Amino acid sequence: MFTGIVTATGTIESVEQRGDTRVTVACPFDPEAIDIGASIACSGVCLTVVTLAGTMGDARIGFDVSGETISRTVPGMWEEGATLNLEPALRLGDELGGHLVTGHVDTVGEVVAKQEKGGSWHLAIRISRAFAPFVAEKGSITVDGVSLTVNDVRDREDGTCDFALNIIPHTAEVTTLGELEEGAKVNLEIDVLARYLKRMQSLAG
Repeated sequence: MFTGIVTATGTIESVEQRGDTRVTVACPFDPEAIDIGASIACSGVCLTVVTLAGTMGDARIGFDVSGETISRTVPGMWEEGATLNLEPALRLGDELGGHLVTGHVDTVGEVVAKQEKGGSWHLAIRISRAFAPFVAEKGSITVDGVSLTVNDVRDREDGTCDFALNIIPHTAEVTTLGELEEGAKVNLEIDVLARYLKRMQSLAG
């Protein structure tokens, strides 16, 4: 489990095909503090550490990314040079600063508007018809691994919806969200509580 509070960004340094796709990420973590087999969320995707190298502040972490994961995440995100939001798994006793995040991407959304207001970025993201019912005003959603609060929801005639987010300057600086532009694709994970409520509603009906 994760909280959606990104602790660093990393850059994919190399990509190798080994059945699955082996990606090596350069990041400012301490490899001595990470175990092989540990989980790290990479732009919202829970991956297992399979190799470790480097020194404190200059780590090289290897992950195997399955074809299933690649097919369900943003096209092009597993290419050399791509920047990823990183978060180690939650440990018992850690502060829960965001919301409970599983690291399982539900769908890919699209940024349909971006506007600067008062130093912050206001984003509108479109989500598919299948997942639109899970998005609620003042609810939580994970965008590229970042826990955010939904400010507004606008349902569309085709069943999709656009939801609004506010990206404060700090979040824009320490994650990849500040670099998003209109047309960009993002990994989305709906709130796990919304998933269970939707299931309960379907059974009650």
